Amino acid sequence: MAPVLYIIIPCYNEEAVLPQTAPMFLDKIRDLAGKGKIAEASRILFVNDGSRDRTWQIIEDLAAQDEHFLGIAQSRNRGHQNAVLAGLMESMDRCDITISIDCDGQDDINAMDQMVDAYLDGCEIVYGVRAARDTDTFFKRFTAQTFYKLLNRMGAEVVYNHADYRLMSSRALHELAKFKEVNLYLRGMVPLVGFKSTTVAYDRRERLAGESHYPLSKMITLAVDGITSLSVKPIRIITVTGLLISLVSFIGIIWALVAALSGHSVPGWASLACIVCFMGGIQSMFMGVIGEYIGKIYMETKERPRYIISERTPGMEEAHDA
Repeated sequence: MAPVLYIIIPCYNEEAVLPQTAPMFLDKIRDLAGKGKIAEASRILFVNDGSRDRTWQIIEDLAAQDEHFLGIAQSRNRGHQNAVLAGLMESMDRCDITISIDCDGQDDINAMDQMVDAYLDGCEIVYGVRAARDTDTFFKRFTAQTFYKLLNRMGAEVVYNHADYRLMSSRALHELAKFKEVNLYLRGMVPLVGFKSTTVAYDRRERLAGESHYPLSKMITLAVDGITSLSVKPIRIITVTGLLISLVSFIGIIWALVAALSGHSVPGWASLACIVCFMGGIQSMFMGVIGEYIGKIYMETKERPRYIISERTPGMEEAHDA
């Protein structure tokens, strides 16, 4: 029996691009169903992440025009990762597999064929990975590749050049639902679920319309969230660095005492100022890293909901908010 597929598409202020990409997703789901790879009951689920434009109205119109389109709206903007999670959790009891993908048309939807084939061959998770970064600027390409390498060096298990274009089975989603952290970084959480997985390479294109919602500031925030949510190595690095600095300082103290006792010390403020500034900077940096972890602990202890659904299109019956 062919599996039921739900395509999960997070949307934030996408009124310019959604009318162009929605028909593409519909054609793809019909094509897969026509080939017998997925069931006719498969659907496209848009997740409106508190958009300030006409995105939700467009989703409602699409749902009214074709039963394959469904939509849920978050009560406010909560971020891309929370929007993806909302779609996954809301659909995991309604389908056999999900494929999460952005709605900007950059990710090649034809890679879905290979993803479904991999699932039919026994894989529970299939990661879409970029074959190349030719469309990126040098700065973005360099920082992105450095970030993935840094994450792996920090002990976080992430798939290189993978964003959030992935297939997950209902079984894998139910296991992911057991992860209760509020600080979400799905690219690192999903590999922790385990199960048989594989990758599918695809070429990424330019946005069909609209502007990117991931400026440098958000990319840096995502990078910090990824590292601090998946690894404690930064704290261990602080410990080792502190020990090394203490060792150097101890050697310096011995040298100063020897110089003073032998009468070769020369009074001066330059060396003292350098040491004070150096130690002050190191301590401030260390306090900032530790504070980042404390802040995450603070947010986790509150156990706030990770998403709240305020509206649903017909066909999306009520479910418990996560």
